Amino acid sequence: MNTSTVDWTVPRTPEGLEAEGLRERKKRLMRQQLSDTATQMFLERGFDAVRVTDIAEACGVSEKTVFNYFPTKESLILDRLEATMASLRTGLAEPGVAPVQAALRILDHELGAMASWLAAQDDPVQASTAIRRFDALIQATPSLRAYQSDMMDQFTAVAATILAERAGMSPDDPEPQIAATALLGLWRIQFQSLSKYLDGTRTPAQVHQAVTADVRRAAQLIETGLSSFAAFTSGSDGQQG
Repeated sequence: MNTSTVDWTVPRTPEGLEAEGLRERKKRLMRQQLSDTATQMFLERGFDAVRVTDIAEACGVSEKTVFNYFPTKESLILDRLEATMASLRTGLAEPGVAPVQAALRILDHELGAMASWLAAQDDPVQASTAIRRFDALIQATPSLRAYQSDMMDQFTAVAATILAERAGMSPDDPEPQIAATALLGLWRIQFQSLSKYLDGTRTPAQVHQAVTADVRRAAQLIETGLSSFAAFTSGSDGQQG
């Protein structure tokens, strides 16, 4: 695999691949090709120097086809955020699972996929460098930072809505609002820890362990407050006690 694509998408299970039809497989592979090609071109030339038409030409499709798969140029490189959104919708809504534990499961799943991708590369150090370049590109590009920030706001809104529904509250109430904000802060901790530990001196397993430790330290700090909120969400009728 070309490390410049920086692709650590969670692999599909054999059962999922068997259930996938030919049309779905073609769509998935085309989507992956567009994202991989765009990411490589952005890393080589810079985000603003590459047009969507350039990506389309490199993949042998029309510009319209690109936008059929990705609504914006920014989503071509930040497509994994959509998977995070889907995980939040299902994970936080799972009955009997405390909000912090649900968030930690999702974060560990995402981190594990990245660590597995690193370990599978011929040169994990070069792969770590590619991830750092990927992060640097985002930080250096205002439109990508804005898109990422907007997606985080959407994550927080979705989390607040789900937590409010479980508690029998309004999403505008302060409890689900602060609970959602705190939970999404764990993603920021994971991003920052990755930047700190992906220095080329640690194995993928060591990176996974170090980042997990940081995230769990942060989670412990907010768990007491969120545990009190979880009391609202544990009742079978979804109402406050």
